Amino acid sequence: MNNDLNQDPGRDLVVGLDAGGTRTRAVLATAEDGRVLGEGAAGPGNALTVPVPQLTDHLAEAIARAVPERARARVVAVAGGFAGAAETSPEEPGRLNALAALTAALRRLGIAAHSIGVSSDIEATFASAPGTPADGLALVAGTGAVAMRISDRRCVVTVDGDGWLLGDDGSGFWIGRSAVRAALRMADGRGGPTALADAVGRAVGVPTEVLPNGGAAGLNGTSGTSSTNSSADSTEATCERPRADAEWSREHREAYRMHLLPAVMADPPIRLARLAPLVAEAARDKDAVAEAILEEAADHLLDTIRALDPRPGERIVATGGLLGPEGPLTVPLSGRLQTLGLTLDWVADGCRGAVALARLGYGRSAPSAPST
Repeated sequence: MNNDLNQDPGRDLVVGLDAGGTRTRAVLATAEDGRVLGEGAAGPGNALTVPVPQLTDHLAEAIARAVPERARARVVAVAGGFAGAAETSPEEPGRLNALAALTAALRRLGIAAHSIGVSSDIEATFASAPGTPADGLALVAGTGAVAMRISDRRCVVTVDGDGWLLGDDGSGFWIGRSAVRAALRMADGRGGPTALADAVGRAVGVPTEVLPNGGAAGLNGTSGTSSTNSSADSTEATCERPRADAEWSREHREAYRMHLLPAVMADPPIRLARLAPLVAEAARDKDAVAEAILEEAADHLLDTIRALDPRPGERIVATGGLLGPEGPLTVPLSGRLQTLGLTLDWVADGCRGAVALARLGYGRSAPSAPST
């Protein structure tokens, strides 16, 4: 893509940044039409959790990879969407941290942009929808979950996004936690059979012999599948549906709990989000408990959107793995939204929106053409 820079060395350029909790992405584009010319990535960009010096380093690294040194003097506008840059006020600490780090990173690289803009990552994501909308609703359903009303490209109302301890209902974390809860309830007798007990146990390293399906070894008093068994028999044993409680002994269920609990507690709580795909897989296999978890998650997201008082036909820009083309909540939530006269408009991330916001900033800061 950088060959295009050589073909038109006089064209003004813009940079858009999507600075998230796990990585920072920078995109170099033409100011005139937004055509992408370069991309770069670096470490986390959360403006509240990453110290400003480290955030500056990550921004400088990502921008340097996207913008060749010979083109830096042509960058006229930069806009970044930052995780941790709350939408409440320009004086909010996350926004101030983001602006300080971005300004320092640009200075380090010798980029003297006329316009430097900072927004939340969700505001940038909303702007990524076709047409760069200014007003509507934004919904994020990934590790966490939050919905917002956007007016004039700024958030004016926020629902949920309260974190793993107090909220994020219907999120990947919420689904993962529900999977562990279902597994524990099957083990202690409060819940019915579910493939999640086996799947969760395997995911966190519970010994095979105490799993409800693992084996044949611990449950039947043998050392496992015989070497004389055919591969078809082995596959069937692996995919076997959960045994009834009577076939999963009390001794093994107690041992399962004693291994599962410390394994889960050893990780930060938010890591439970990694178990969400197990629920989606079990639901595809018609596991009733897993299906119920996803249905309840969709209900939570619907409640979150309803709290924004949506109007029929209003645009909802959605992002996050739970709502993508293959997302497990896309179909159930879309069906619920149809009853409200709403549809989802999914975008992958905020890079396109950050570029669009940079171009808008360029338009506002560009000198007026001389009158004739």
